[in-house]
Amino acid sequence: MLIKELTKAEEQIMQILWQLNEAIVKDIIEEMPEPKPAYNTVSTVVRVLEGKGFIDHKAYGNSHVYFPTISEADYKKFTFDKMMKNYFSNSYQSLVSFIVDEKKISVQELDELTSLIDQLKNKKQ
Repeated sequence: MLIKELTKAEEQIMQILWQLNEAIVKDIIEEMPEPKPAYNTVSTVVRVLEGKGFIDHKAYGNSHVYFPTISEADYKKFTFDKMMKNYFSNSYQSLVSFIVDEKKISVQELDELTSLIDQLKNKKQ
């Protein structure tokens, strides 16, 4: 299935559904920060997510219980791959350089990253 980019509102609802695994619209609203959006607003976004294939539902009478059909891990991979392509020309060196420069990583944090890289390299060998 082709994954599409989510709007901020869609992503917020997906974060909640990934956390809860399944929910009715009321459950989703309860997890949202104040000021809570209107029921109809959330319901509309949920239907859009269902149309995009991100969620599905089980019907119990008049109630619909919604659940994710795309995992959080798959969406993370999609967004990371998109970011790498669009902002870093698929260069991990450019990504790490950006993080070090922009986030002002300390020498200790760099040493920890180097240690992690060494551990990962040893696993692959």
